[in-house]
Order: sequence, then C-alpha cells, then structure tokens
Amino acid sequence: MCGIVGIFRNTTTKQSDVDLVVEMLRVQHHRGPDASGVKETSKGILGHNRLSILDLSEHANQPFDYKHVSLVFNGEVYNYIELKAELENAGFTFKTTSDTEVICAAYLAWGESCVSRFVGMWAFALWDNDKQLLFCSRDRFGIKPFYYMEDKGSFYFASELKTLRILPVFDGTPNKRQIARGLSLGTVGYKDETYFKNVKQLRSAYNLVWTEGV
Repeated sequence: MCGIVGIFRNTTTKQSDVDLVVEMLRVQHHRGPDASGVKETSKGILGHNRLSILDLSEHANQPFDYKHVSLVFNGEVYNYIELKAELENAGFTFKTTSDTEVICAAYLAWGESCVSRFVGMWAFALWDNDKQLLFCSRDRFGIKPFYYMEDKGSFYFASELKTLRILPVFDGTPNKRQIARGLSLGTVGYKDETYFKNVKQLRSAYNLVWTEGV
C-alpha cells in the first residue's frame, strides 16, 4: 500500500499548493511510512507516500521521473519483468528494478493503451510534460483507490477521501443517492459516485486525462 496525491491547475501553481500537497501526504502518511516525496511540474504538484515492496532503494522513490514523464503510483504490476524485457528489446534502459519505472517506459512506448498490458492492481497519475497532460488510471477491479475533485479548471486527487476533505474547495455536501445505497446495500461507492457530491472516484478499469484548460 502506498499513497498518491496531486493538485493540477490551468493556471500557475503557488507555494500554497505545495503546502497543501505536503499536508495531504501527512493525512495519509500511514499508507507509506518509508518515504515521502513532492514533485512540482509545469502545471501541478505530485505527492507520494511510499511503502517499499519492490526495489527497496531510494532510487525507486516517488514521484518518479523517467525522461519527460513523472509518476506517482500505488499498487503492483505483476508482469513487470516480462514487460521490462520487451521494452529493453525495444531500446529502453532502466536504472531500477521497480515496476514503477516499467510503467513510465510502457507509457512512452504504447501510450495510454499501456494499461491493457498490465496484470496487477494499480492507481496512478502520470504527468507527460511534452504533451502537458495528466494521465490517471485505475485497475480493472478497482482494488486500489483513486478519489478526485474538479473545480474551476483545477484537478485534485488522492488515495483516500478524507485527504481531499482538508482542501478549501471541499464543501461537504452529501450525496443522498449514495447514502441511500450505502444504507440499503452496504456499498461505499457506485460508478464514479461517493458519499459527497463534489468528490468522485475513478471507476474500475477506467482512465482519466486532465489537460490544461479542462
């Protein structure tokens, strides 16, 4: 288990956004006590709490940079060794033994369709600095969580709903339809809905792309 967070805007980010990301990481520190990192990009800030599983060295800490992409990732890609061999044959080189680096290379090789090749469980956000887009993905069964909010051209995400509650744009308006489902069926979410109107969850097996101006 790791934790991912981020704030992206269609305007320039501020120091206050860095402070918010640091506080978001503090709220979900229990998800990854081994390392914590923050990465500023041209349009946003990525944050990561790491629980080390593969490649325990600091070289595999996140946010992870590979060429012109930066990644925060929670989960495990079980077939990363096979994918790594295929990518090496295609000319990619690697400095770690982590599946994190393989995700970055796979995206550069196959674009957004790279996730169709992954076997495992994941929630990640990848910033492509060349294309100026944020590519987010969640595994087929929704094992790894991904919550997000959109507000006036800004995009916020986190591994836990409570992490988003500290943000100024969180208004706490309840989603009565989901509350009814939760009481009657015991479900914590339905499709992209959560218990709060302005908080969504990335649906299982879905991708989301945020670009400047959206």
